[in-house]
Amino acid sequence: MEFDVDPLVAVLVAGEVGFWMLLGAGLVARYLMRRRTAGAVLLACTPLVDLVVLGATVLDLRGGGSASWSHGLAAAYLGVSVAFGPSMVRWTDQRFAHRFAGGPPPWRPPRSGRARVRYEWREWAKYALAWVIACGVLLGPAAVAAPGADTGELWGWMARLSVVLVIWFVGWPLRVSLLESSAAEVRS
Repeated sequence: MEFDVDPLVAVLVAGEVGFWMLLGAGLVARYLMRRRTAGAVLLACTPLVDLVVLGATVLDLRGGGSASWSHGLAAAYLGVSVAFGPSMVRWTDQRFAHRFAGGPPPWRPPRSGRARVRYEWREWAKYALAWVIACGVLLGPAAVAAPGADTGELWGWMARLSVVLVIWFVGWPLRVSLLESSAAEVRS
């Protein structure tokens, strides 16, 4: 049985695995091996994975690859990785420090009140940044594609990412803001 694996998808999978391996190695070096500098260097290398994915995407398109579903996935991956990567590293670091190095309990999102509203808006803003980055990456190839080139997948990804942006906006920051303002009116 033969499988046709899109090389860009393979790079994305390898990039995701590489991100978590660098993150894990950095945390092990920092907390279990007590090599703070080595741990910091490994954690600082996690954004290099994004550069590899971006480079592979550009090379694929410049090498004559037609814009496909995998290019849209690569753009979405880059946007989410850049926007959420630092907070994912902090989240993991706090839990690892607590579990293996006697660190304080990890921070938890607020459950209610103005702090919860601020938290939801901040998380949505991260996705909005991811959306801007991903759409910017998608617009590049769409704008420079040869006349008549099929760029439908790129526009389709922009639409999908936009739907997520709107759903997230309505479902979390807007809803929580409205519920908290109603609760504040009831309390006063």
